[in-house]
Amino acid sequence: VRPTVRGVAQDPHSHPHGGGEGRSGIGMPSPKSPWGKPARGQKTRRSRKYSDKYII
Repeated sequence: VRPTVRGVAQDPHSHPHGGGEGRSGIGMPSPKSPWGKPARGQKTRRSRKYSDKYII
């Protein structure tokens, strides 16, 4: 298993939480994933996705 590097410990081009001086905050209203999508609780799937009929 590979180690997990925190987003705040990365560079700004590697993660939305990265960069800053010292132990600075993430600088945005809600946490983001490494790809810029909302993280922690927000639904990221479309509500009318075509494959909904295959999900029970």
